[in-house]
Amino acid sequence: MAHRRFEFDMPAPVEVVFDAFHYHHWRARWDSLVNATHVLGGAPCPFVGAITENAGGGMLRGLSMRTQFVSYDRPRVAAASMLGRSFPFMQWAASMQHKPIGPRSSIMIYTYTFQTGPTTLRWLIEPITQWIFDWQTRRRFERMRAFLARHVQDVEQWQRTQ
Repeated sequence: MAHRRFEFDMPAPVEVVFDAFHYHHWRARWDSLVNATHVLGGAPCPFVGAITENAGGGMLRGLSMRTQFVSYDRPRVAAASMLGRSFPFMQWAASMQHKPIGPRSSIMIYTYTFQTGPTTLRWLIEPITQWIFDWQTRRRFERMRAFLARHVQDVEQWQRTQ
């Protein structure tokens, strides 16, 4: 089973970082890992029990995944796990925690666990999948950091209207 924890410094308060990830109209502007994502039923963001459909982006365009949120406590933590299977994943779960480190900055802690299949090829597939997933995760959240550095005021202005 693959497991990793990343910490990313973000140039925005926890509320802004949380919303920039979980409100799909913001996420679509920076997320390099997904091409399209939405909450079934049309909600603008997830909630505990929400099911999301996520289509891969870039070189992962063929990968799609359904997830269900098991935790959603804005702006502190959100966690989801995969429903069903999506090659190469047999199981997948991830969480995000957000911690303030100053008035205009925060740390986002991203943790994932997954298992690949088929079982007989796991010894080969899992290390390759983890390497690609780690590389994509770093790339993805660097894009988020760059987006927030340029658009933190846009997200904050939008938050005031909600």
